[in-house]
Amino acid sequence: MKPAPFEYLAPATVEEALDMLQTHGYDAKILAGGQSLVPTMNFRLAQPAVLIDLNKISSLSYIEPTPAGGVRIGAMTRYVTAEKSPLIAERVPLLREALPHIAHPQIRTRGTLGGAIAHADPAAELPAVCVALDARFKLRRGTAERWVSAEDFFVGLFATVMEPDEMLVEIEIPPLPQRSGWAFTEVARRHGDYALVGVAAGIALDTAGKCADVRLSFLSVGDHAVLAHNAIAALKEQAPTAEAIANAAAIAAEKDVSPGDDIHATAAYRRHLANVLA
Repeated sequence: MKPAPFEYLAPATVEEALDMLQTHGYDAKILAGGQSLVPTMNFRLAQPAVLIDLNKISSLSYIEPTPAGGVRIGAMTRYVTAEKSPLIAERVPLLREALPHIAHPQIRTRGTLGGAIAHADPAAELPAVCVALDARFKLRRGTAERWVSAEDFFVGLFATVMEPDEMLVEIEIPPLPQRSGWAFTEVARRHGDYALVGVAAGIALDTAGKCADVRLSFLSVGDHAVLAHNAIAALKEQAPTAEAIANAAAIAAEKDVSPGDDIHATAAYRRHLANVLA
């Protein structure tokens, strides 16, 4: 199928893009990598009157260190750039571990981190990873800007707190705490498919070896990325023994996730996977 007719705009600066968004509002869609938007347009599930292509805005593609030890990532940074970045590998190893699970190399060559975050697919890896990393996003509208935490950004199925005339321009990831560890894992029918369930985890220990900070985030278990608050509370200030982790995983599967049935898996099976993966 082919998309419905639309007006194509290709701004060269962020300011031009924001002006176009203010002018067209709900009638406009932003094109970043296009790996999700273009197929939905071809099936006419999305029919924007105006398409604003950000690919000429080179200033939105960067990976930079922050003085505190974190990382700033421009919204138009490609997956493959982050995947191959020594800075990401050093400072954000959880993201580096998750990136190869996203689709296939062809998709990661074109897809952008900002595009995936703004798309807010509950089955996508990046939103769950950003929630686990306690990332925050810079949103711009006109001359104003605001920061939103990843946990607060995703509010529903393909839904975020962004207004029609707002644009995601940057992702900021804080530095890893001392004595921290991380992991990402998922189960998919085939590599590159959307995961039936996935989990991103981070734990920081205090000097006594107990859990000072815990982040446990799931994908494909609800209408957006899910931070497992009950499981996190169960692990806080506990030694990370096998028994404590198993207890927290069981709590996450029972109390934190809300999966549904579909043609790929039942809700009960997804809860089982959430327990095992956690």
